[in-house]
Amino acid sequence: MASRFGFQSATMIVTNTPGADLAVTNLAYCSPSDLHNFAVPGTKLFLALVANSFVLSLSPHENIRTGQIALNAIQRRHARVSSGDTISASRFIPPEDFNLALLTLELEFVKKGTRNEQIDAVILANQLRKRFAKQVLTSGQKVTFEYHGNNYIFTVTQAAVEGREGSNDVERGMISSDTYIVFEASNSSGIKIVNQREAASSNIFRQKEFNLQSLGIGGLGAEFADIFRRAFASRVFPPHVTSKLGIKHVKGMLLFGPPGTGKTLMARQIGKMLNGREPKIVNGPEVLSKFVGETEKNVRDLFADAENDQRTNGDQSELHVIIFDEIDAICKSRGSTRDGTGVHDSIVNQLLTKIDGVESLNNVLLIGMTNRKDLLDEALLRPGRLEVQVEISLPDENGRLQILQIHTNKMKENSFISPDVNLQELAARTKNYSGAELEGVVKSAVSFALNRQLSLDDLTKPVDEETSTDDLERCRLNGMVDCGDRHKHIYQRAMLLVEQVKVSKGSPMVTCLLEGPSGSGKTALAATVGIDSDFPYVKIISAETMIGLQESTKCARIVKVFEDAYKSPLSIIILDDIERLLEYVAIGPRFSNIISQTLLVLLKRLPPKGKRLLVLGTTSEVSFLDSVGICDAFSVTYLLPTLKTEDAKKVLEQLNVFAEDDIIAAAEALNDMTIKKLYMLIEMAAQGEQGGDAEAIYSGKEKIKIAHFYDCFQDMFRDSLLSF
Repeated sequence: MASRFGFQSATMIVTNTPGADLAVTNLAYCSPSDLHNFAVPGTKLFLALVANSFVLSLSPHENIRTGQIALNAIQRRHARVSSGDTISASRFIPPEDFNLALLTLELEFVKKGTRNEQIDAVILANQLRKRFAKQVLTSGQKVTFEYHGNNYIFTVTQAAVEGREGSNDVERGMISSDTYIVFEASNSSGIKIVNQREAASSNIFRQKEFNLQSLGIGGLGAEFADIFRRAFASRVFPPHVTSKLGIKHVKGMLLFGPPGTGKTLMARQIGKMLNGREPKIVNGPEVLSKFVGETEKNVRDLFADAENDQRTNGDQSELHVIIFDEIDAICKSRGSTRDGTGVHDSIVNQLLTKIDGVESLNNVLLIGMTNRKDLLDEALLRPGRLEVQVEISLPDENGRLQILQIHTNKMKENSFISPDVNLQELAARTKNYSGAELEGVVKSAVSFALNRQLSLDDLTKPVDEETSTDDLERCRLNGMVDCGDRHKHIYQRAMLLVEQVKVSKGSPMVTCLLEGPSGSGKTALAATVGIDSDFPYVKIISAETMIGLQESTKCARIVKVFEDAYKSPLSIIILDDIERLLEYVAIGPRFSNIISQTLLVLLKRLPPKGKRLLVLGTTSEVSFLDSVGICDAFSVTYLLPTLKTEDAKKVLEQLNVFAEDDIIAAAEALNDMTIKKLYMLIEMAAQGEQGGDAEAIYSGKEKIKIAHFYDCFQDMFRDSLLSF
């Protein structure tokens, strides 16, 4: 049987290598009578493709019978055969330009134990080129050899022939005197490779490639790329490269952001991916102790293994990862605590000394996580310490889709999710949800469907339960009606501001003040703009949620809403009844200067890079706000007027509660009235003279009597002079 290389196949019986010294030559042995079957024409080489897997050079041996081929234990294991089994062996004719340009070998001991050996890469490479000259090596092949009295095994991880880098053929080539050999060894092998100048990369990661989604990390691809570039790029290269550059490895990184966004998950998975010691995970308060000096000792113990390793192995020491969850619990800004013991200050001092002190370590990676970066000591955040600071923010729509796919993957594999479930639609609906909240959505959906297959209705239930627009809908209980061209114009201008925030590069923050008489629909209009904007974060700040609170607490609540808005790419904040937030009283006048100053600062402070914010304010006391300087903090001001006769007529026609002949008369009575009072008056009149008429009137079966309407009008406006 011939192949494109021109070899002939044969079936031979496997036997053991005739001598122990021959087992470390990587040769196969056959009888002298069989040798000619594997001769390469025009050369003195004898090559066999064994088990259609790897190529071996053959040598004759008088103790081998005809029809037999002798393989050592490593070769038999790789071919998955035992002594006495049959195996295919075919003559292999190498193609032209078959010499290896680059050969990457991973070293290990034949007998694994606690030994530690140092290997000079240059000396070993010269010996292997000489000992295995003209032999063919295949990617994945294992070879046993002897070096300085110890038996080793190398595994071919890369066998590159010049000019064939993009080929789909098996990586295979012949060793020559020009072959470039790179050695690798795992940290647990006990082998330390020195004088390794050929290596282009190190084995810092357990795997050459990894899929973030398979690790349970969704929507954080950009953040992980930033972490890799800043924290691991220098560690990929061998020590002699970084020493020539005169740089030190990054020793610490800080992951910060809102709760539930995946900080702990990312830190845990980074620790698993790194090819070093098992990460040490510390939950902030765990290091604290009631005994004097014991807390500092606990911090020192975290770094003890890394110190011993660096003292013993130097630049070849393993990477030690220490993960601090809730690092703000123990590394508060020095001088900020008033406990009298100074323990927190001592912890920070000890940690700073260990990370970047006089005897600093270069084999440590400290990963801290917090959602309160503002509490941390500034010295901890400077370069050389936790210098890589990555914000893990709320996921965008694509990130939310990835997270939902991760949490529903098992359901899909086991056919527990209905085909009509549209995760893309669900991702679009769950704006401003964190990864933990999305996991909660899926868990809640499962709780609705434990005894049946998962359907779209179940996945939408928890979303409906947790919807964030309820507060806004409460601000417009009667919906939105057409109140005439003036109100429509203000709504359109407000929506233009929404569009400006979305697309403008020069105005990341836009502020708008809606002023007008009480009840003119300012809050309802602001809520409608928030709902129609489709922004992921819309929050209303009103005095009704702060009844009885101290001024400082109110300020903290207001600041918290703005800080949350800065975490979302697009946000709207509604400051409802600003004069009530300021505790304004006309007699005096009195107002809260602390809250006033807080609002002035927040209205002028630009959001972080990449974040956009629209602030809508409402007030019925614009003259007061102007006197304290708050009006000047708003970019634009719109006046919501009272209803004119034609406006009231439009509203009444839409409500359809009057007879056609009575609409004009009722509209004339409602001239210069606010929309809120109009609704209240209609509600009163719809009850009827004896009560109980509301259902019939709103269903269209009956109409409000104009005389009863006038009576209700007089009850509401006793001091008004009516002229009909």
